[in-house]
Amino acid sequence: MNRKPAKYIIVSLCWIIILVGCKQSGEKSKPNFVIILVDDLGKEWIGAYGAGDIKTPEIDRLSETGIRFTNAYSMPQCTPSRVALLTGQYPYNNGWINHYDVPRWGHGARFDPDKYPVFARSLRNAGYKTCATGKWQINDFRLEPEAMVNGGFDEYFMWTGGEGGNEEISNKRYWDPYIHSKDGSQTYEGQFGPDLFSDFAIDFMSENRDNPFLVYYPMVLTHTPFVATPLEPNAESKIEKHKAMVRYTDFIVGKIMKALNDLQIRDNTYVIFTTDNGTTPAIAGRKDGEFIIGGKSYLTENGINAPFIMNNPGVIKEGQVSDALVDFTDLFPTLMELSGTKELEDKYSIDGKSFASVVNGQQEVTENKKWVLSMGSHPASIDKRGRIRNHFTFRDRIMRNERYKIYIDTLRRIQRMYDLSTDPYETKDIANSDIETVENIRNQVQEILSFIPEADEHPDYEQLDRSLYDIPRDKLNAMSHKGSKRKNQLGPVISEDKYFQLNNK
Repeated sequence: MNRKPAKYIIVSLCWIIILVGCKQSGEKSKPNFVIILVDDLGKEWIGAYGAGDIKTPEIDRLSETGIRFTNAYSMPQCTPSRVALLTGQYPYNNGWINHYDVPRWGHGARFDPDKYPVFARSLRNAGYKTCATGKWQINDFRLEPEAMVNGGFDEYFMWTGGEGGNEEISNKRYWDPYIHSKDGSQTYEGQFGPDLFSDFAIDFMSENRDNPFLVYYPMVLTHTPFVATPLEPNAESKIEKHKAMVRYTDFIVGKIMKALNDLQIRDNTYVIFTTDNGTTPAIAGRKDGEFIIGGKSYLTENGINAPFIMNNPGVIKEGQVSDALVDFTDLFPTLMELSGTKELEDKYSIDGKSFASVVNGQQEVTENKKWVLSMGSHPASIDKRGRIRNHFTFRDRIMRNERYKIYIDTLRRIQRMYDLSTDPYETKDIANSDIETVENIRNQVQEILSFIPEADEHPDYEQLDRSLYDIPRDKLNAMSHKGSKRKNQLGPVISEDKYFQLNNK
């Protein structure tokens, strides 16, 4: 048998060590991502955005040491926001325009990751370790226990969402939460859900500190029901509990940031903090001296102009405030650019545009996106085949450029227009004025509308062949019809009397 001289073996081993080291070094150079998506919280409850009724020191510190966006747009309600964030597609393209509570309403509906791009799958395919913890609600885990893995997440620890036929147990997301993991779904008696979710995220980061990773943390806070928290167990009234929940959100942000520092990976981690839509209209807060009603499910600024902060001490210059226009479709391509990931199957298209160069200080605001769009809310319908259908053929929406915000109705007509540079609370409709600038904007909007499909898509999915519970079709459709008749809220500012009336109910 031929034997190579020892010196050749040593040289070969050295090259193997060098190559392995280079590979590991290359992997470690990829940044980590921690995405914190708060449920139902507007700017009027974040100190860095001018909140007057509460202090949020940890979130404020995230802003002070990172970049705070002033013009970042979500969608008006849970489902359209979350699907737009995951897919990088506007609701009129991905079809998830109306809210649909999959585990509660059934009919074999589901978010089908084989029909859409999903940023978690793209990052996982690029070598990232991926984790989700918190709220999902767009698959029924009883029927699809592997839904999170199929959606791109290696590890997961998720509130199941209220399950039809099992609501008394599964509705619980705070105290005694009902949570789905690889061990199945179970109640964690005596535990506070937000603690369990954040601990899971921190454990995942600790186990994967030597690998590039993604943590997607869609919080259950601060969505109703209003509850007391471990830090404020004696909170009793609605407003006291809400404030306690906001402060606990802030506490958890601090907890995650401390973990990143302790693990010595903060300088290579992008932390993104945002919310899926505005606060519930049952609550009012103060912002910059004004009394602001919660805007959840509305297209007014209090419903969709979301808190949006990014932080990475190793890259982002601290103390930045950006007026760049971004919306939820833009996060997907931004993650791809920041991670150096080019993986995106050709069969998919995304609507978003990366704002990585804005985050990293390499591009002027005016060179970024020119228009953003927001749309969607209230329950979907179910047709005779048991499939999700959007209530309108063409859903009303807003379009926003650097200065003007335009409301488009269901007949594709310009309904209202506001100059946000002088009228940030949308009090003076200028759509019918004869100002030359306004006429130019109307023409621009009409041109953009000519490229938008005349009919919105419906959700695309392979329907499950069974459900454990189906909401009666007539009941759901009645809810959808009622929601479609609701008049759009005309502005976020309310009187002081209305502010006290709401918060003291």
